[in-house]
Amino acid sequence: MRGPFVIRRRGGRADRSPAPRRAGRGAARSLLAACCGALPVLAFPAPGLWWWAYLALVPWLLLIRTAPGARRAGLDGWFGGIGFMLAMHHWLLPSLHVFLLPLAALLGLLWLPWGWLVRALLGGTPSPGRAAMALPAVPSGWLLIELARSWEGLGGPWGLLGASQWQVPAALRLASVGGVWLVGLLVVAVNTAVVLLVAAPGRRAVGAAGLVACALVAGTAAWGVPAPARNGTVRVALVQPGVTDGPERRLARAEELTRSLAGQRLDLIVWGESGVGADPTGDPALAARLTALSRAVDAPLLVNVDARGADRPGIYKSAVLVGPAGLTGDRYDKMRLVPFGEYIPARPLLGWVTSAGRAADEDRRRGTEPVVMTLPAREGRALRVGPLVCFESAFPDMSRRLARDGAGLLVVQSSTSTFQDSWAPAQHASLAALRAAETGRPVVHATLTGVSAAYGPDGRRIGTVLGTDASAAVVRELPLSGTTTAYVRWGDWPVYGALVVVGAVCAAEGAGAFRTPGPARRGRRARTVRG
Repeated sequence: MRGPFVIRRRGGRADRSPAPRRAGRGAARSLLAACCGALPVLAFPAPGLWWWAYLALVPWLLLIRTAPGARRAGLDGWFGGIGFMLAMHHWLLPSLHVFLLPLAALLGLLWLPWGWLVRALLGGTPSPGRAAMALPAVPSGWLLIELARSWEGLGGPWGLLGASQWQVPAALRLASVGGVWLVGLLVVAVNTAVVLLVAAPGRRAVGAAGLVACALVAGTAAWGVPAPARNGTVRVALVQPGVTDGPERRLARAEELTRSLAGQRLDLIVWGESGVGADPTGDPALAARLTALSRAVDAPLLVNVDARGADRPGIYKSAVLVGPAGLTGDRYDKMRLVPFGEYIPARPLLGWVTSAGRAADEDRRRGTEPVVMTLPAREGRALRVGPLVCFESAFPDMSRRLARDGAGLLVVQSSTSTFQDSWAPAQHASLAALRAAETGRPVVHATLTGVSAAYGPDGRRIGTVLGTDASAAVVRELPLSGTTTAYVRWGDWPVYGALVVVGAVCAAEGAGAFRTPGPARRGRRARTVRG
């Protein structure tokens, strides 16, 4: 007995195609979509092919636009999103194991409606109106996906497409106007314009016009947006103890490196995340030890504590400022925690994952508000510092808030030692360049085991980085700036614009302004029979 066949009318003839064969083609297309979705990861560190970002979405867009129907376009978007999330977070595999796949499948659903949008605007031979609308609408749809997945509970804004341009001066200038969001819009707009040039011969003028517009935006950013005005300098030391065996040896190595900085007239010395294994506020001996170290080098220390406090329940990750006179009282508790890494969402339901991966055995407690610390005055000047802890440097709004609150220097204390041999350390360090450009404030990124780096207020790197194989202390003299960037002043305005654009497209589609392309619907509906 033969299996099920699908009969379709094509030009008056019945087409009998085995259903398993059609299912196989669907599975192959889904796999192709996942591979296309993974391509943008090559634009990020460590590969660092920043130019690839402007072409990386083209194969995925071309695939979606050929979808025979809205359902298939949605599946192309979903499977492409799965590929994107798996590629962008592949370094989590040793920690999450098999759980990485269902998480990627869940987050990949965010791209499902984007597949509908792409097909509606780019499918078939798009009319002039659809082609012109695609240039702002496709990037806007992508931006709304990035906004949704930037929620801390969904993993945070890791792998925003605009962040791939962290070393491109024109993109950094653009970030000072509209943040990483505006850079991402430009990148996706270029991809969309290339698709119109390649796949829509009758609309190549629209694609060419889109490329010209993008070039004008980038050019304006490169030469028309003023660089942050210099307002003095600050000397900051980054202490990276490197890979050590246990918290006490790590502390001893950090002390040794810090003592080597004596006599260098420093404004601040920064240690990495969890560099101190006990809370000095409840440990007088440890507090005295750190105070003596600060006095020996004549500079304040910004250390990081991952420990249970003496005067409050639970474990906090905290930046603590220690001066030559003792604990200053300035303390910042990390506010945004890493899902599964620092707390288990719905622990009564999902707590069992701790037995299958490297999930947090005990939830860390959250801080309640950002803190701007004031360093001890030197030569009549008191510098204000805004600390962030690890994962928080991925959130543009947090550094913007610190700049608005008066921080002249942003400090990121991090530890990516769990992912030492992956692409994660380099990618994490690159985020500080975006935060510097967005806020017009210098940023230092200090880690336990690398990569540690420093960036000026325009986002350009100052000096070399300390790689994952280094155990060293380095001093960086960073320019300060009092400039208030457009992004600090106006915030996430590109996101609001994207909401308006996508809303307008949805309204136009509902009114029938755009006709979704697809195969002819003539003849009888397909029916399944058994032969």
